[in-house]
Amino acid sequence: QVQLVESGGGLVQAGDSLRLSCAASGGTFSNYFMGWFRQAPGKEREFVAGITWGGGGTYYADSVKGRYAISRDNAKRTVFLQMNSLKPEDTAVYYCAARLAGTGPYQYWGQGTQVTVSS
Repeated sequence: QVQLVESGGGLVQAGDSLRLSCAASGGTFSNYFMGWFRQAPGKEREFVAGITWGGGGTYYADSVKGRYAISRDNAKRTVFLQMNSLKPEDTAVYYCAARLAGTGPYQYWGQGTQVTVSS
């Protein structure tokens, strides 16, 4: 079982950049497919980005493609989300998640980190 802790959220202005980190403990990190999700007030949680076990494959929601980049450092047991050209509509709580399989539901979730983008 893996435990996830996100960090790096904050208040920024539109057009700024922010880098989120998610540190994992427990389990074998490289066995987990990792993802980032977000939930804005009054909206359902949505997928943002995903990365395969070795980092060779990445996946993005259309809304963030070209602006966000997901990466991982298996030696440091950490997954990152680089967010550029931030927009007010990117404001949300961002969650890190992990799953053992390549598809299906994510089994493990972090507590979330708030990202607020002002216009």
